[in-house]
Amino acid sequence: MKILSYILSSIFALVFFSLLLIFHPLQWIGLRLFGQEGHQNVVNIMNWFLIKSLLILGIRVQFENKHNLPENTTLIFVANHQSTFDIPPIIWYLRKHYPKFVSKKELGKGIPSISFNLKHGGAALIDRRDAKQALSELGKFAKRINKNKWSAAIFPEGTRSKTGKPKAFSVNGLKMLAKYNPEAYVVPLSVNNSWKVFKYGKFPLGIGSPIKITTHEPIKVNSLPFEELVSKTETAVKSAIY
Repeated sequence: MKILSYILSSIFALVFFSLLLIFHPLQWIGLRLFGQEGHQNVVNIMNWFLIKSLLILGIRVQFENKHNLPENTTLIFVANHQSTFDIPPIIWYLRKHYPKFVSKKELGKGIPSISFNLKHGGAALIDRRDAKQALSELGKFAKRINKNKWSAAIFPEGTRSKTGKPKAFSVNGLKMLAKYNPEAYVVPLSVNNSWKVFKYGKFPLGIGSPIKITTHEPIKVNSLPFEELVSKTETAVKSAIY
C-alpha cells in the first residue's frame, strides 16, 4: 500500500502544484479585469479543481449540510483544523457566502496562487509571535467582513491536529469577529479524516480515506453571552469528530 502511495503521491504533487501555477496568473487577470468578484470566481474554480485532484489519491470529499444557512449576512465558520485540505472544500461548498480565512502571516508570500489569494482576497494574515499585530489585524479583518457582508472562516485550535484529536479552542479570534459582527451567525463545522492525508508525514501522502465536513445549526452571535457562544460552538464542532 505504501509503494502505491509513493506513486500516486508523485502524480498528485505534480497535478496539485501545476494547478497552483496555472491559477496564479488567472487570479491576477480576474482581479485586474473584473475586480474582487472576478478574482473570487477564479479562486472558487481553482478550489474545485484542487478538490477533484484528491481523487488521484483515492480521496473523495463529502460536504454535509442539513441546515438552512442564513444568506445576505455575515457568517462565521468555526472549524477544527486537521490539514491544508480542510480549506478547499470550505471555499468551494460555501462559496456563495464568500468565506475569508484567518491565516498565519508566513503563508502570505512565496506560494503560487495561495499567497496571492490571501494577500488580495480579503484574508487576515496574523503573526502568531506578535500578539499586538495579531489583534490589530483581526480587528481590521472583522470590520472588513462586516462592511462587505462577507463571511469568515477560522480554526480556533490555532494549529492543525496531526492525529485528528481536537485541541482546546483559543477564543481571541472569535471574540474579535463577534465584537464587530454582533448580527452575524456562527456556523460550527466538523472536519474528519483530512489529517490522514499526512499520516506518513509530508511524503508520501495517505490514500483512500474520504474527507467529510459537516455543518451544524447556525447560532446568532448576539443571542448568547460570549462564553456560552464559545462553549456551544466548541461542543457542536467536537460532537461530530470521529
